[in-house]
Parts: sequence; structure tokens; C-alpha cells
Amino acid sequence: MVDDVGFGLLLDRAQCLALLRTASLGRVIFTHRAMPAVRPVRFTVVDDAVVFAVPTGSPLYAGARDAVVAFEADDFAADFGAGWYVSLLGRATESGGTDGDAIACLCPCPSLAGRRFLRIPVEAITGHRISCHAE
Repeated sequence: MVDDVGFGLLLDRAQCLALLRTASLGRVIFTHRAMPAVRPVRFTVVDDAVVFAVPTGSPLYAGARDAVVAFEADDFAADFGAGWYVSLLGRATESGGTDGDAIACLCPCPSLAGRRFLRIPVEAITGHRISCHAE
């Protein structure tokens, strides 16, 4: 189904989650000092939630933990002629050990030491697959 503004094929929940599982870099949109803020994060999908590591003293940790946040990931061809993007909303909460294990497999770098893991369960999700208008 084409969305209401003609900007690509609208994806269902299962398609959105499947695409998120193919990506490893996304963006968390949260509130910092009463203003919108965006931070890139390495992430993984565990069940129906996005999980990522964050330093405990960071604005991202302070602004996202126990708050409703947005998350976005995408993948586009170099010429932007084709690709996809997925956006979701959910309440970010601190995550347990098994989610941390999943993200550690994604990024085994020592910089994960001393970080906490936040989990964003999918409450609302939308996505679009975009193809070149010349096709």
C-alpha cells in the first residue's frame, strides 16, 4: 500500500521489525533540557524491542530512561534511489542481562564496560520502502 503522501510503500509491523533486524545503527530521539535531541546508537532487536548501550552519565541516559522516546533506522542506496526507513515510539526502560548480552555480541568493544542498556518496546511502528521514481 502506498502511503497518504505518495512517499513509498507503507510497511506493516512484521516487515518493519524484519528490516530493523538487518540494521545496526539507528537514532534515538528524546528530550534534553526541554528540547528535542537526537543521538546515534548501535542497537539490536530483541523480541519486539530495540536495545542499545548508553553511558550512565550521558544526556541520552538521563533523557531517555523511563521516558517515551522515538527511534529511527534506515538504509538507502548511495544515490538515494531506493531504500527503507522505520520509525517507532515506546517507553525506554533499563534492561536486564540477556539484552546486554545481545548488544555485546553486536559490539564487543571494551567501551561497553560501565554502560547500561536501555530497551524500547515497540508501542507504535511505521515504515516505508522507497524505490526510484524512474522504475
